Amino acid sequence: MPSSPRPVGVFDSGVGGLSVLRALQAQLPHEHFIYIADQAHVPYGSRGLHQVRGFATGITRYLLSQKAKAIVVACNTASAAALAHLRATFPHTPFIGMEPAVKPAAETTRTGVVGVLATPATFQGALYASVVERFAQGTRLLEDTCPGLVQRIESGDLEGPQTEAILRRALRPMLAQGMDTVVLGCTHYPFVIPLIERLAGPGVRVIDPAPAVARQTARVLARGRLLAPSAAAGRTCYFTTGTAPQRTAQQIARLLNLPAPPPVRRLQWQPDGALAQA
Repeated sequence: MPSSPRPVGVFDSGVGGLSVLRALQAQLPHEHFIYIADQAHVPYGSRGLHQVRGFATGITRYLLSQKAKAIVVACNTASAAALAHLRATFPHTPFIGMEPAVKPAAETTRTGVVGVLATPATFQGALYASVVERFAQGTRLLEDTCPGLVQRIESGDLEGPQTEAILRRALRPMLAQGMDTVVLGCTHYPFVIPLIERLAGPGVRVIDPAPAVARQTARVLARGRLLAPSAAAGRTCYFTTGTAPQRTAQQIARLLNLPAPPPVRRLQWQPDGALAQA
């Protein structure tokens, strides 16, 4: 990728971060992006925070080798595990991370009952605890880890019976307790918003944090005078650490509604924790 304009790096454990990339491309159409799906390690949510921190550090080093001017950690688990570490380790690089949208949910709920769907690692992280402490006082939070949902979305099952069963099991007790707002605390989950809305009903608001993350990225780039020229034609390069880049290309085309699968290049993890092109 040419060094001018420099790209914005975006990464996730898999294709979930494409929900954030989609919002970034809409908000910043002149920017170049590099998207890395660490499908060799998907899902992150069931892994230890220290292990995820290592993955995030290796991906960041690769993105910086590609001249990334800012990095969006488009993964709630990686944000919980590694965002503070990344900012301390790479102090000259702006990082934009994910946090569960508890604040807008607490501000807008009418019943005072909010459901949060996220991975175990996100719920265990200090970032989530901080958000709850700061913004959710007086709000009842109902939490569910939706076991298996990331894997269903990675496999392309956005509305099948297994995916529906996972969401129905999570949402039914929340609805019974008066929930009127659902926070999506995993970047994979926006791809099943139509199914969530069907199961939850019209009286429940579903909060996708991706547009807010895209707006924050635009602010960070503007503040650092890093925005691409308005005459630039933005483009995206896609990478996967998985073994089937053609399948990843098909996933990307489907989830982003592209007319054809884009080129996807493969990266391979090295024994020292670095990434290199396969």
